[in-house]
Amino acid sequence: MSVSNTNQEIPRFNGIASMRSFVQSLRCQGKTIGLVPTMGALHEGHLSLVCRCKSRCDVTIVSIYVNPTQFAPTEDLGKYPRTIERDLQLLRGIADAVFMPDDEMMYPTTYSTWVAPPIISNTLEGEFRKDHFRGVTTIVLKLFNIVAPDRAFFGQKDYQQLQVINAMVADLNVPVEVEGCPIVRDADGLALSSRNVFLSVEQRQRALALTRSLSAARESIRAGESDGHALVAELKQNLIDGGVSDLDYAVVVDPETLQPLESIRLPAVLLVAAYIDQIRLIDNCVIE
Repeated sequence: MSVSNTNQEIPRFNGIASMRSFVQSLRCQGKTIGLVPTMGALHEGHLSLVCRCKSRCDVTIVSIYVNPTQFAPTEDLGKYPRTIERDLQLLRGIADAVFMPDDEMMYPTTYSTWVAPPIISNTLEGEFRKDHFRGVTTIVLKLFNIVAPDRAFFGQKDYQQLQVINAMVADLNVPVEVEGCPIVRDADGLALSSRNVFLSVEQRQRALALTRSLSAARESIRAGESDGHALVAELKQNLIDGGVSDLDYAVVVDPETLQPLESIRLPAVLLVAAYIDQIRLIDNCVIE
């Protein structure tokens, strides 16, 4: 049974001590705690995580914090959408509490401790976004230590991030069950992302190249294509022909190690990071 009430404001916590006190009071009642970490600018993909959490846990806590340490100096931290009042309205009735710390709370001037991410962070996003996963693992572990959830919910659109967090939890014996949830797509097939709001109508049409190219590659595998190099060449060509401006990567990999598959065997994962002009989008397709 949830503690939320659609007619009441969601409890908001900015401080670590108050968040911990709230959780402790619920644990004393025998409640299970679920956490959905977000950076705000919520969309239906986030809300699907919240609903999944609500179905699996007695209490659903959503964190909203734009974590500066996972952005490189050249990335869009300053432009990242911040829609806190809209976010809180969307969460009303489905979340039981919101944790909204500020930078001084999470990274005071004396801060100097970082989590070294696992080896699977070295490729793909880790190659193109220096220190990204160091920031991700550090903030996620801090949130786990503050909220102490029984379960935490992450979207599979950030497939490598999910595997990095799973590895961190296993390696550091963190008592949290991590659950990955399916990608949520818009009616036209584009994977939901907070960055989609930056796409013009014309750019959005070109962004659909990610979905279409991944689908075509998936069908090639199902039709019997087993040459990883040939499949990746086809995937990249379809992306360029579809209108993407540039590619960081387009690969077919092992779902656990994230190593490229020269000879395709299932299960496998197709992963893409592409630019529509200056807007970077990621997507993936898991093939069982």
